[in-house]
Order: sequence, then structure tokens, then C-alpha cells
Amino acid sequence: MEITFDGGKVITAHFNGHTIRTDQPIQSGGTNTAPAPYDLFLASIGTCAGIYVKSFCDQRGIPTDNMKIVQSMEIDPQRRLPSVIKLDIQVPADFPEKYKEAMINVASLCAVKKTINNAPQFEIETSSLG
Repeated sequence: MEITFDGGKVITAHFNGHTIRTDQPIQSGGTNTAPAPYDLFLASIGTCAGIYVKSFCDQRGIPTDNMKIVQSMEIDPQRRLPSVIKLDIQVPADFPEKYKEAMINVASLCAVKKTINNAPQFEIETSSLG
């Protein structure tokens, strides 16, 4: 993955042929042309759980067009970081009861959640170009 500085507060990640732009909100000196990096981090939690839920339903022929995941957080006021992240998998009234607990279990398999729960060490260094 390569990270480039693209003017103003725009920072872009280039990875596997994809370009992921980030910006900062106007109140933080950006132009709000893309999500902030932290917003993408938070979105990765719900979307990661979502792909596990979607795969679970697809394997059982359960339609997902009337389903969604609502993500919310409790913020620790001193650290100003999430202390609890909640994922509410909302299903239609006729969703099979026998699969509800299994859906919670598959959403918990999310690699983003596993990484947060087993925080990696970070090594940050500088090097000269070329």
C-alpha cells in the first residue's frame, strides 16, 4: 500500500489497483471532498461484518434487500474514543428465528473486529526516497 499527499488535506491510499481518497472536514482545514480516515476506519467495521452477514444469507437463500446493519458507538469522554461499538443487524419480521444467533456469530468473525481485539504493534520509520 502506498500513501500519497495530494494537495490540501487530501491523503490517498493506493492498494491492489484501488484508490481510496480521504480528506478532512472543513472545520479541520480540509475541503470535505472525501471521508476522513477515521470515518473509513469506522465504516470498515460495519462493512466487514456486513460481508459476513451477506455471505451467510446468500448460502441459505435468504434475501438481504430488507436488511441492514446500524452501527453506533458509546464514546469515552476522557479519551474521546469509542468505548463500545454496537452493531444492530436489523432483519425483517419474517426472518427465521433459528438463524438470528448464528448471524451474530458470523458478524463477530469480521477480520477488522479481530484486528481491533488483538491490536497489532506499529513500527513507524523514515527512509530516503530513491
